[in-house]
Amino acid sequence: MGDILTRGVSKAGHIMATACRTTDLVNTAQKRHGLWPVASAALGRTMSAALMMAAQLKYENSKLEIQIDGGGDLGKIIADARPDGAVRGYVENPHVNKGLKEGGGIAVGPAVGTNGTLRVFKDVGMKDPFVGTVELRSGEIGEDLTYYFAVSEQIPSAVGLGVLVDTDNSVISAGGWIVQMMPEATEEEISMVEENVRKMPHVSSLLKDGVSPTDIIKMIVPDYVEMETLPLRWECTCSRERSEGILRSLRMKELKGILEEDKECNMHCDFCGETYHFSEEDLQKIYNERVKEIAEKLAEHDS
Repeated sequence: MGDILTRGVSKAGHIMATACRTTDLVNTAQKRHGLWPVASAALGRTMSAALMMAAQLKYENSKLEIQIDGGGDLGKIIADARPDGAVRGYVENPHVNKGLKEGGGIAVGPAVGTNGTLRVFKDVGMKDPFVGTVELRSGEIGEDLTYYFAVSEQIPSAVGLGVLVDTDNSVISAGGWIVQMMPEATEEEISMVEENVRKMPHVSSLLKDGVSPTDIIKMIVPDYVEMETLPLRWECTCSRERSEGILRSLRMKELKGILEEDKECNMHCDFCGETYHFSEEDLQKIYNERVKEIAEKLAEHDS
């Protein structure tokens, strides 16, 4: 079963719902970054949430990013996603060893921390992106996003996120759901959702047992009408060409310093873990081309 996302509404249109299975994606992140279980759980939850929130953006080239920095041992957790199902992410400190919380489950909250913020950036092609920020309340990410929706977007919401990790650090299941009440929702509909959410098994257990994202949503919203099903994929925007562009954008003094002192450099992408190596020959070529560009511009100005 590949990773997918489904989104839709209740039959009356008063309840919006989204769910996803991200097991393969979180396994990809685990392998790329060498994540230990608590880092897999925290990043997997964040990536799942970013995908579901990005799916609601209307413009093709939109992007959504979630940044979590709670002051805990994990450091910053960042995931960005696009409406077409692409996602990437990383955690600042992937090798954090925390025990189990009471009753079982990985202790994500203490590793994330609560002395900090959760921020959501929505880039929909306008001059400035929308930025919503809330203080972290539990570090459990799903609970903090529920608080974010209520405070920053004024949308009553319920969020379920989960990652189940095996003893060899591989990811058994991962995914989540978001259910949101529209202003037209009746008291009866609100009560139904609250009761169904209260009775919901943990989403990672459902996904482990093969329950589909659509069927998970129907456990909360029985008259769910699917609007879209989207395949999900890991995709990073880094490339050697982009890395070279960063080197070309340096001041000549900085570029010359790297060339003379280090003789080479590695450009590392935090999101995907790729490293692009530039040899002394590569750097000299970039430097010479920059010198030529500057000389041509000066000649044009003098003429």
